[in-house]
Amino acid sequence: MSTLSDLVLAQGRSSAEDVDWLHMLVADGQLLADLAFADLVVWVPTTTGSFVAVAHARPSSAATLFYRDFVGQELKEEWRKQVTEAFGTARIIDTTAPDWYEETPTRVRAIPVMRRLSSTGTQVTDTPIAVLTRHTNLSEARTPSRQELTFNDCANDLFAMIASGDFPDLGAPTGPRRGAPRASDGLIRLDVDGMTTFASPNALSAFNRMGFADELEGESLAEVTARLLTGTAVVDESLPLVVTGRAPWRTDVEARGVTVSLRAIPIRNRGERIGAMVLCRDVTELRHQERELITKDATIREIHHRVKNNLQTVASLLRIQARRTHSDTAREALNQAMRRVAAIAVVHDTLSEGLNQIVDFDAVFDRVLLLIAEVASAHNTTAHPKSSGSFGTLPSAYATPLALALTELVTNAVEHGLAGREGEVSIQAERSEETLTVIVRDNGAGMPEGKVGSGLGTQIVRTLIQGELSGTIDWHTMMGSGTEVTIEIPLRFMKESQERS
Repeated sequence: MSTLSDLVLAQGRSSAEDVDWLHMLVADGQLLADLAFADLVVWVPTTTGSFVAVAHARPSSAATLFYRDFVGQELKEEWRKQVTEAFGTARIIDTTAPDWYEETPTRVRAIPVMRRLSSTGTQVTDTPIAVLTRHTNLSEARTPSRQELTFNDCANDLFAMIASGDFPDLGAPTGPRRGAPRASDGLIRLDVDGMTTFASPNALSAFNRMGFADELEGESLAEVTARLLTGTAVVDESLPLVVTGRAPWRTDVEARGVTVSLRAIPIRNRGERIGAMVLCRDVTELRHQERELITKDATIREIHHRVKNNLQTVASLLRIQARRTHSDTAREALNQAMRRVAAIAVVHDTLSEGLNQIVDFDAVFDRVLLLIAEVASAHNTTAHPKSSGSFGTLPSAYATPLALALTELVTNAVEHGLAGREGEVSIQAERSEETLTVIVRDNGAGMPEGKVGSGLGTQIVRTLIQGELSGTIDWHTMMGSGTEVTIEIPLRFMKESQERS
């Protein structure tokens, strides 16, 4: 499915700045639909004089009118006159009579979308960049409650700001934030002085849980919040601007073990602030889970760090023991064990530095390749490592066995393929959506075709690739022209492993 950017730019009449503005508007589409109790559709002009829908928001506060998404469809003929007039005059256009959609009476409002040219100035685009249509279901008309009337007033204020280029606000922070409050979570309406003129039941409940026992209406939200935070050592510096409705920012208020997320949306009329609405949501459990995750991440990183240190200690002991032994066979066995432990330590070292259990295997393998020089020196040869392609990122459960298997293959290529001679060891990684393919080659003497070694190193490689990674491994040797080893690992097993974890 095409993205918002693709749909807008495909019409050929919008700039990159227009796309960014529409992204900010669509990000608040759900909020607008919930406040208006209506379906909202964003239409952008085409080069043929028509309009195409690029976004559709359904209300969670009322039944939707449209069970099929309009995104990507051309404007319906019955709405063309109203949308075209709103686009041409840059004014909000309402229908004079009910509009019927599949035997359901509706009211349609067309709102021109103007874009502000800068965050500091008041200038807007000469013409609208899009038209937002509001479709209200009239078949469920009844006497609205005070909360519904306030929500509608807030929606109408925001629609007027959209038509004047005051919403969305360029000063608002961008990017997702877990636990962002919605209209149904709690809404507080403030006047220009920051006094509360309306508080929804959910908003009042959130403040009651923080220790405020009275009614919010008629109170200064800033003063109420200040009383709740008496004795708090650290207060978010953006809090005063949020609780007075002066800046379109977000913050958290924490009191009596309860955390409430606040988001302020200043209400403006022709650029002048006339009040604000503050959305609030009890995010106590969400923040608790986030803190637990941070603690667990730190614990896991510390464990990896300690495992790495212990493995490096073991590798050092093996190296010391290898130097002290008088048996060449024992010395070689100890050196091989030391390199295997060192390869595993590299993976744990990488995991100790990251925030998740995903490893940049290219960085890991670059460090593993450094072992080639040590192996070559021990066998009186010169090896030139050469790597190409990219492994990409791998889950930790796969990074360790793959690093150990490649260490064995590269070490084997130097020890046996290039024994007593200068040569090259190349490692080529090819990654597709389904498979990771790794080819290890050397230009050494090679082995007779079909005679693959049966030593401990070969057994380790087979166990890791075929058993741990559910992959395949093939040795292809040509007498006098080196050895080629091909590893294929199906990525679907990695995806299944990540989903299980």
